[in-house]
Amino acid sequence: MKNKRIAVLMGGWNSEREVSLRSGEAVYQALIKLGYEAIKIDFSRQIFAQLQEAKPDIVFNALHGQFGEDGRIQGVCDILQIPYTHSNLLTSALCMDKVLTRKICATVGVKFPYFEILK
Repeated sequence: MKNKRIAVLMGGWNSEREVSLRSGEAVYQALIKLGYEAIKIDFSRQIFAQLQEAKPDIVFNALHGQFGEDGRIQGVCDILQIPYTHSNLLTSALCMDKVLTRKICATVGVKFPYFEILK
C-alpha cells in the first residue's frame, strides 16, 4: 500500500464540514507520518473532476453526514472504479436511515432500545 496514492476526502458543504476538515487533516497527517503518498481533497460539487484529476489508487472517506456517510460518495467512487475505505453504498444508505435500519434489525432478531418516530 505504501506505493499507492491515497486521496483523503474531507470538508463538504453540510453542517459537519468543520469536523470533517479536522478528521481529514488528522488522517492525512497520520498517513504522511507513516510514509504513504496522501493528498487532501476538499469535497465539492465538482468531486468527479477532483477525483479524476487527482488519480488516487484509493479514497479514504473522512466526510461526515450527508454525502459522506449516506452512500453518495461511495456511489461516485463505484462509478469511477476507485476503491474506498468504510462501508459500501448500500450499507451506508441503509444505515443512514435509522428507522429502516431498526426495522431490518427487528426482522432478524437484533435487540435495540425502544424508539418512537416523531413527525
